[in-house]
Amino acid sequence: MKKQSGSGRRGGARRTKPESKSFLPKRKSGGSGVRLKPRGKTEEKPGVSSEKTEGKAGKAGGKYQGSGRPLPKTRTGSYKPEFWRKKDENKRKPLPDSNAPMRLNRYVAQAGICSRRDADVLIAAGVVSVNGDVITEMGFRVRTTDKVQVEGDTIKAEKKQYILLNKPKNFLATGDDPQGRRTVMELIRGACKERVFPIGRLDRDTTGLLMFTNDGEMAKRLTHPKVGVRTLYHATFKDKISRVDLQKMIEGFELDGKFVKFEKAEFVKDDPRQIGVEIHSGRNRIVRRIFEHFGYKVTRLDRVILACLNKKNLSRGQWRFITEEELSILRMTT
Repeated sequence: MKKQSGSGRRGGARRTKPESKSFLPKRKSGGSGVRLKPRGKTEEKPGVSSEKTEGKAGKAGGKYQGSGRPLPKTRTGSYKPEFWRKKDENKRKPLPDSNAPMRLNRYVAQAGICSRRDADVLIAAGVVSVNGDVITEMGFRVRTTDKVQVEGDTIKAEKKQYILLNKPKNFLATGDDPQGRRTVMELIRGACKERVFPIGRLDRDTTGLLMFTNDGEMAKRLTHPKVGVRTLYHATFKDKISRVDLQKMIEGFELDGKFVKFEKAEFVKDDPRQIGVEIHSGRNRIVRRIFEHFGYKVTRLDRVILACLNKKNLSRGQWRFITEEELSILRMTT
């Protein structure tokens, strides 16, 4: 059998003699289609120096391979270049309806019995029943009206409540105050038997819309800085606001090491002492601090819109339950 000398690799390029001039290295897949020339076979065009030719060849055969687009890096696994990745970080799934049919383990967890993982253990052990039937199926769904029992004791998942308050002045937006000052919890006392808590920040002197709920997922979504819930404020001043300064607030600037800006800002009824601003930041006292940065003191500040909620037919100090239609919009847009 004729002895052959080659690369020693299966499927690799072979040559019978090391000095063969017809040898070409195997082209890698995914190239730009440019055929590599044999070593030592460089052609020079008349009137063009070899340095310029080498520079152009290096650019064409380097990072861009003459295609004008970076080639994917050679790595194992499912690696994809950054420009091929689908940038879906800002896409959020809508929040589910907290009062809709839910998994049995979640129902047990919301009743305060144990965690979801421990609830799965109870279900598998056959100690959980729904409407008199023992359930061992994982993923079984129940409604808030179903009778659920754990070891013979009836449990009840807490119903999710959503309340909107038109906060007056001189009330703290907190559940409790160690100094005994008045809080917004006094204004919604008796609204529901479930324990709700205020979402977001409104300082003592700021009036306007404030939301309450016992839905932790909703609260987390509404206060997350990446969500940037849309809020509109009506600010009143003693001094006139310069339109030049107002434009700087819209363009944005650095405040305490972080970039801030108003999405929109305009005079109310052409009055330079009244400004309507739209902002998507939930930082503490951010509206007042922006105006104070330019030397303006806010005398009155009222939040008139919170996400899709407004103050229509809601007097100062009054509250109401948020409608199902409004909840659906909140779940889709936050």
